[in-house]
Amino acid sequence: MTDVDEGSRPYIRHELARSCARSRLPIAATAALAAAQLIACDAGGPDYSMLLTPDSLTATAPDVFQARFETTKGDFVVEVHREWSPNGADRFYNLVVNGFYDDVRFFRVIAGFVAQFGIHGDPEVSAAWRGKTIADDPVTQSNTRGFVTYAMGGPDTRTTQIFINYGDNSRLDEMGFSPFGQVIEGMEVADAIYSGYGDFQPRGNAPDGASMQTRGNEYLRADYPNLDFVRRARIVQE
Repeated sequence: MTDVDEGSRPYIRHELARSCARSRLPIAATAALAAAQLIACDAGGPDYSMLLTPDSLTATAPDVFQARFETTKGDFVVEVHREWSPNGADRFYNLVVNGFYDDVRFFRVIAGFVAQFGIHGDPEVSAAWRGKTIADDPVTQSNTRGFVTYAMGGPDTRTTQIFINYGDNSRLDEMGFSPFGQVIEGMEVADAIYSGYGDFQPRGNAPDGASMQTRGNEYLRADYPNLDFVRRARIVQE
């Protein structure tokens, strides 16, 4: 289970046409962030501009917490135990608190295997996080049904991409994949995520990694319209 090909760093910075009226939600840096920010404005959502400064998002996660993912198929809840995978839990906590997974697509979904997601829809945000890896954690839990784990491309390469295990993938344990959480509610929702594109080519027709990084949701909406996605993810219990 590896990260997708990252592609080249994007260079376009968009102008904003409008801004949020709430002073605690500053103007977003790109058009995609602005759109997400406007959706969250009335509800007092996260400060999306923080996603462009990964080095500032280093809070220590609670020992146990839950995150609710509201998706186009319904909701599921992930319960995280920091002792299972401390570095992974801390990264996940900071990502959820700051709205990273909002409007993020499930881009690699293989029935009976995994549902993978975690490439941001704004190419500039993806670029900001691309090299922000975290150190590996010991594997204390097994990659069995419902457990949630980071994708990686080798030792100490975890960033933001995660996957939900659909079945018994315990063979991943000895490869260093360290689960940090478990779906405790709504696993039937996770099971229903669209899997028609399958794996990456040549085994399937999942989106191209480089294009996801450089074109973001613009590419996915145009070329992969059936992908399910996270409407928003929030911490619901600490």
